[in-house]
Amino acid sequence: MTLKATPLNSAHRALGAKMVDFGGWDMPVNYGSQIEEHNAVRHDAGMFDVSHMCVVDLEGANARTFLRGLLANNVDKLQVPGKALYSCMLNPEGGVIDDLIVYFFREDWFRLVVNAGTAEKDIAWMRQQNDATNSGLTITGRRDGDKAIALVAVQGPNARAKVWEVLPTAKAASQDMKPFNVVIVPDTAFGEAMVARTGYTGEDGFEIGVPATQVEALWNALVAAGVKPAGLGARDTLRLEAGMNLYGQDMDESVNPLDAGLAWTIDLVSERDFIGKAALQAKGQNAQFLGLILREKGGILRAHQKVIAASGATGEITSGTFSPSMQQAIALARVPMDVAIGDTVHVEIRDKKLAATVVKLPFVRNGKVLAA
Repeated sequence: MTLKATPLNSAHRALGAKMVDFGGWDMPVNYGSQIEEHNAVRHDAGMFDVSHMCVVDLEGANARTFLRGLLANNVDKLQVPGKALYSCMLNPEGGVIDDLIVYFFREDWFRLVVNAGTAEKDIAWMRQQNDATNSGLTITGRRDGDKAIALVAVQGPNARAKVWEVLPTAKAASQDMKPFNVVIVPDTAFGEAMVARTGYTGEDGFEIGVPATQVEALWNALVAAGVKPAGLGARDTLRLEAGMNLYGQDMDESVNPLDAGLAWTIDLVSERDFIGKAALQAKGQNAQFLGLILREKGGILRAHQKVIAASGATGEITSGTFSPSMQQAIALARVPMDVAIGDTVHVEIRDKKLAATVVKLPFVRNGKVLAA
């Protein structure tokens, strides 16, 4: 199988990146030291090629009404142009088709950014619902062709300042912008840029979308400004420390999002109906999504390891790693409802049962360790 490549593939190779198959995409796992890349994001500024993810434009007079029924979170929270919202898109059984960010630009134009591996499935599902509801929307994926938008995430305490060095025309529009907002800057050196104050690392920064033909020039300018390229390895340790779900690992179509720590993204309060609502109301929450810190030596926490509570009830690790910021083994886990923060549980690692402490997420946010 031929791997798909982002417009930055040659730039990664020029930097000596170690490339891997990531869900059918040829992507950099690191450029040398994964730990240095992780620490650059926590303490300075690092950047990720996220062009494998897909921008999807929804245009038409019924866009808001359509999204009210499509998404579990309530798009009516988006009343001011430039606001963004994180949401799950569910199937009728309440499973997670994808998690995504929706940006509001105009009543007839909303933009979604969806995950790489689910993009084709997502767009097909949206078009199916568009037809089923006679919403009359134009749904356009922006990952291929002459209107392709490539995405770069620049993250870290110095990320915004370094972006403004490279995109000075974006500074006035974005310097007072609060998190989970977006602005379109028409006149940068790299064409029209979407600058969103969102990210996946627990640090401040911008996610920038530019024409795919311009993204390599943007990437090289950011390197010259002192932003450190970072690969999938650092992206995973950063998001895990920040307690952020990864689609396909922490949730998928078989997972009730209430059991995946995503209740905060699901509006069950308003009278608005949405796909999957009835199923969620029927199922309710059956597990908690919490953090674990390993307290005994002898292993590393990994996905699918069994977690045993004091009561004997069991759960499962969904994501695990060694935290560079904490110098400890940590994990995200779905655990029984009788488990409390501060409890000791045991994790089955090969033939051992090792003690771990249950903690509230996140582990790390804005450069500070919050869980101990």
